[in-house]
Amino acid sequence: MRTSSIRRSRARVAASAALGMLLVGIASAPAHAENFRDQQWHLDAMGAEEIWQLSTGKGVTVAVIDSGVEKSNPDLRGQVLQGKDFGPEKPGDQFTDYLGHGTGMAGLIAGTGARDGGNGAFGLAPGVKILPVRVPGLEEGAGSIVEGNERFNRLVPQAIRYSADSGAKVINISLGVNDGSKALTDAVKYALDKGSLVFAAVGNSGDKGNRVEYPAATPGVVGVGAVDNKAQHIPMSQHGDQVDIVAPGKDMVHACGGGTGMCKGSGTSDATALASAAAALLWSKHPDWTNNQILRVMLNTVAKPKGGEKRSDFVGYGAIRPLRTLKTPGDPGPADVRPIDDLSEAPTATPTPSGKGDLPSADPAPSKSSAAPAPAPQAAAEDDGGNTGLWIGLGIGAAVLIGAAVAVPVLRSRRG
Repeated sequence: MRTSSIRRSRARVAASAALGMLLVGIASAPAHAENFRDQQWHLDAMGAEEIWQLSTGKGVTVAVIDSGVEKSNPDLRGQVLQGKDFGPEKPGDQFTDYLGHGTGMAGLIAGTGARDGGNGAFGLAPGVKILPVRVPGLEEGAGSIVEGNERFNRLVPQAIRYSADSGAKVINISLGVNDGSKALTDAVKYALDKGSLVFAAVGNSGDKGNRVEYPAATPGVVGVGAVDNKAQHIPMSQHGDQVDIVAPGKDMVHACGGGTGMCKGSGTSDATALASAAAALLWSKHPDWTNNQILRVMLNTVAKPKGGEKRSDFVGYGAIRPLRTLKTPGDPGPADVRPIDDLSEAPTATPTPSGKGDLPSADPAPSKSSAAPAPAPQAAAEDDGGNTGLWIGLGIGAAVLIGAAVAVPVLRSRRG
């Protein structure tokens, strides 16, 4: 069944100033436990053990455009390719994670659990290879607000093109800014034309303004929101037309950069990494499918919005169900038809780089979403049978929740 949507084009509301680059995850804290896999409730909920009998993502490369990926992390050894550093002014290279965030995304995608003799944390697709693509300026205090947006829209399009040219089937961007650009839109289209899929986090200000972020709102990007262990939209996860799908994104334990090398955190960053991993699992099993077919099957097998609507602004078309996509994918449809009608939106105005006035910038960015919608009741996702369980194989009630074994002191806050 073909899935389609007609996103509403709204006039974007200009703010008094543009925000800088945002890591769309909240503060992570070091995790301490003897067996980290036991604390990864999301893997139990999605039926990871059965998934890995069908696919591990082997043969698929996922680009992680972020703060770098530490290839020496015990759960990522042997999983990280050469990649590229787009921020040579910072110490180190693409294997130097200056925030720990990029390694966290890589861990959620491709962690092998090899730490401490197999007691580490797993990614949803442990057979995937990670292409580390480091971009600078994600830390707080890195230049002015405007410089953050300008740098993002200069470097991330280059990073997207590089990822597509390097053979990454999936491009994960757990980052966002409040202003897009034509360069960003063109880069996404370039990646789609090369056969890639681009997933981006919708952002974590859903309960604090809900201002649209890019590239999640960029035409052609799959915008990912977050749900908790009860399949409920988490308040911080932004809502609106830019939300296409949701995935687990609360109390996530995973490999990360720095410190103990293991973290616990929440946010749409984590959900995006899982959506990217789910696409890689499916592509590994069906290597001849196109990006359109992979996305169509993912959309056709989601746990749909609980209210019965085709999509909602809170959970999009629904929550990913990677086990179902592997076991009963159905008809992938035509190879050359995109299942979401999000590539023909009218350009929307963006604030000037100075943040002054209400005039559009000289280089407006087409958007599949603009002004934030009015608040609505939080929507939960459910399966086709109307049960409260979200994923095939295991109900949420069987999830192993994170207990006192995980340390939760609040560390330096990350933007999101």
